[in-house]
Amino acid sequence: MEVKIERGNAEVTAFLIGRLDTPASLEVAPKINSLADDAGGTVVLDCKELDYISSSGLRLFLTVRKAAAAKGGRVIVRGMNPDIRNVFMMTGFLNLFEIQ
Repeated sequence: MEVKIERGNAEVTAFLIGRLDTPASLEVAPKINSLADDAGGTVVLDCKELDYISSSGLRLFLTVRKAAAAKGGRVIVRGMNPDIRNVFMMTGFLNLFEIQ
């Protein structure tokens, strides 16, 4: 699992690459949790190259969303494949995030 973060003027984008399973969640949690610092603006979670997400991975997304809600920011989830979208639909996460 790899996370690449790009900070721009208007938004911060985290590119999620690989499988976000439980072991990977523990490994990348500090990087994803650092997005809370930028949560007053727009945070984009780019899932174009995300192959799998576990409940631990969903928790990381939720952490970023809570930080954004507290700071008046927004979180956009972009580029989900059908499998990831299905997980979001089954868990109710489609209603929690702005999806592009």
